[in-house]
Amino acid sequence: MIRRHKDTRVALVMLAPLLALLGVFVIWPLVHAVSISFFTWSFYEPAVFVGLDNYVNVLTDAEFVSSVGRGLLFSAMVVPVQVLIAFVFANLVKASSRRMAGMLKVTIYLPAVISEVIAGIVFALIYTYRGGLLNWFLHTDVAWLGETGTALPSVAVPAIWIGTGVASLIMLAGLLDIPEAYYECASLDGAGPFTKMYRITVPLMRNIILYLLVTGFAASLQFLVLPLVMSNGSGGPLDSTTLPNLFILRHFTNDVYIGYSIAAALLLFVVLGAVSAVIFRLVRSEKAVDG
Repeated sequence: MIRRHKDTRVALVMLAPLLALLGVFVIWPLVHAVSISFFTWSFYEPAVFVGLDNYVNVLTDAEFVSSVGRGLLFSAMVVPVQVLIAFVFANLVKASSRRMAGMLKVTIYLPAVISEVIAGIVFALIYTYRGGLLNWFLHTDVAWLGETGTALPSVAVPAIWIGTGVASLIMLAGLLDIPEAYYECASLDGAGPFTKMYRITVPLMRNIILYLLVTGFAASLQFLVLPLVMSNGSGGPLDSTTLPNLFILRHFTNDVYIGYSIAAALLLFVVLGAVSAVIFRLVRSEKAVDG
């Protein structure tokens, strides 16, 4: 019992710096933001308590609701494709030789170290109406970022490109953790590649897939830089690329009172939690199986 209490004290001492940083930079700002959201507050006037008025105004704002719906649609474009590409690429790397696997890992991870600003500028040049690489390659004249039907998918492409590298390496780590004995036993029973994938790989990768889905939806729903850069800050055309964070940024920079934008940011946090809960519900997590 004495040894256990001593270990607990040592653990608390080791965790103290991290807990202090967490409290100062995460918990306290969150509590302060929640308190501000109940006031009409600005940098020039004293705060006035308004209760839930800011939240009511946000929830009844059709533009905010549309931006959240657009963000969910954007996430649905980005995340499943990222996870699928990561799964295929991880299997390809696993089946390759050591030298080829090293080259493939560097190639797929390279976009992850590129700034979103640079990626947005490069892809905006690729999508240019006249002289753009994509229109030249397809022999078309499409304003990819100038039409409401193509603007959001055009922003989704670089988002997929940027995030696939990290997802692929995480997926590869999960694949390498599966004991080869499982596949050898399945081969002895006459199982083919697709049967092995369906019966062994996918079930044992469920926790990895769940993690990538949750983190992917949380990240893609909060994208700001790409739509900001690729739409020149307008979120156009006709707000077709105005994702939730861009909507919040507009109100934060243009409104005199910031209670509205803080309330919108907190409601977006609630949306992220709800989406994560739905994903957990649909993709049931299982305990890892040791080989």
